[in-house]
Amino acid sequence: MNRFYKRTGFKIFAVVIAALLAGSVIAVASRSGSSPLTKATGVVFGPASRLSGAVVNNMKRLPVTFRSSSALKKENEELQAEIDSLREQLVDYEEAVYKNNFYKEFLELKEEHEDYEFAEAAIIGRDSADKFGTLTLNKGSLNGIAVNDPVIYGKYLVGVVASVTPTQCTVNTLLNPAVNVSAYESRTREVSYVTATVALAAEGHCILTNLSSQTAVTDGGIVCTAGVGGVYPADLIIGTVIDIVDATLDISAGAVLEPGVDFSQLTDVFILTDFSGKAK
Repeated sequence: MNRFYKRTGFKIFAVVIAALLAGSVIAVASRSGSSPLTKATGVVFGPASRLSGAVVNNMKRLPVTFRSSSALKKENEELQAEIDSLREQLVDYEEAVYKNNFYKEFLELKEEHEDYEFAEAAIIGRDSADKFGTLTLNKGSLNGIAVNDPVIYGKYLVGVVASVTPTQCTVNTLLNPAVNVSAYESRTREVSYVTATVALAAEGHCILTNLSSQTAVTDGGIVCTAGVGGVYPADLIIGTVIDIVDATLDISAGAVLEPGVDFSQLTDVFILTDFSGKAK
């Protein structure tokens, strides 16, 4: 058998067969438009080619993304600048509204009391440890301010000047036990005086004390200055009755008041430097 494969005739037959197979393969490849080598290469490197193509496409989009981020950042900066501007305008508006209301109160009071002489003052100091709401104002003796000048906000009594320097003054509010104001309740016309205690001051209240045991004063009553003594003019509003107490407490029977203004929220006030009936 081995001699058969070694014969010259068999070798020529094998070469012919190999040539025919090669021709068939070439013919098939020529009809498909690609060679076997090309197809083999495509199978092996196709996935890598597709991956590289995707990377290239993404890289092409990167400059667009960067431009979009830059534009978005600029837009955000412009919006923030606009917001800051609107905030400033809102602050200015609120300040204008506050000042408008402040001077409106002043003008109304001035129209009702032509004898009043005022000095506008700003609150420049508060002692956070002080229980009585003591205020420091930016006006002093150089502005005609004196001890015992009443301090008001519109028609509401805030307190009284306790000490004065050339450029500043200190004000004791209605929460200070040192302040005593002759007063009346507007509905019953019952007259007494308003003062405070440490306990009441801690709650932000004062009291219309020494009322009659048969008092008709009730919750919701408005208490005003009576004008007795020449320190405070009449008819300034002190506060509203929120409770009636009796002599079982450490204070006389009376009506607990909530002052007409929140002293902790004030920023500007008026000092009454003169009025008809003021003690000289």
